[in-house]
Amino acid sequence: MIRTVYGRRDESQSGGTDGQGRPAVQTDSEDGMPGSGPDGRQGLRQLALPFAHRPRFERADFLQAGSNAQALAWLGPQGGSGWPQRRLALWGEAGSGKTHLLHVWAAEHDALLLPGTALRDPTLSRVRGSWRAIAVDDADAAPDEPALLHLLNAAHEAGLPVLLTARAAPARWGVTLPDLDSRLRATHSVGIDRPDDALLRILLIRLLVERQLSVTQAVVDWLLPRLPRTAGAMREAARRLDEAALASGRGVTRTLAAAVLSVMLAWPEEADEAEPEPDGVRLL
Repeated sequence: MIRTVYGRRDESQSGGTDGQGRPAVQTDSEDGMPGSGPDGRQGLRQLALPFAHRPRFERADFLQAGSNAQALAWLGPQGGSGWPQRRLALWGEAGSGKTHLLHVWAAEHDALLLPGTALRDPTLSRVRGSWRAIAVDDADAAPDEPALLHLLNAAHEAGLPVLLTARAAPARWGVTLPDLDSRLRATHSVGIDRPDDALLRILLIRLLVERQLSVTQAVVDWLLPRLPRTAGAMREAARRLDEAALASGRGVTRTLAAAVLSVMLAWPEEADEAEPEPDGVRLL
């Protein structure tokens, strides 16, 4: 029987490593969950160590689709020269690809990349360097409104284009500084739509492959319709499956996927709104 498998870890794996340099331990239960062996002894359980999953923000890793086509059109080779006020804001839900696009654009246009959460007035001194553009991730989460205002003013005076990312359009950020509100409302914004089912399938498969998880097409077909229809849910599923597979010492079976899904179905709705650590494969 031919079986389609995504990833590199083999469900029959015992001993050795799991493809990422981590020791692989075989469990005795047939369903891929820790259990007892045929002699009644408890099967070995792999300790899931918190190895950091590093994102790759390369253009080649970006998944293009209708949901992000408009954003891609605005991030052309002109480098922001065609943007109104030389500012552009990309907005969308967590996992929609904002950060990926921001990193790609920043790398291609020699931009100073700043996290909005760490934006402070001393940041302005860096604008006066040799940067050709400014990119601010999670700009709507900037705790210091005057710092963001001064950054936009300094970029304007220096003739530098500014790319911002946020959860909502700038006009809905609810800032209190009138001057900052005025500049944000004058910033052209482009929303990124939710991905369709076909794109979610591709995203989940690529996230699993990136984590070197061995998952059959049958398991993916079973799992996809039962997951929340968001990119964040695909990313969270891949992370949890990775941890569960490592703990059990086997690949992802339907039983293991069902156990992970049962936990995710109890996931608070706001958890999908929290910005988790980004994965290498992103939608935007």
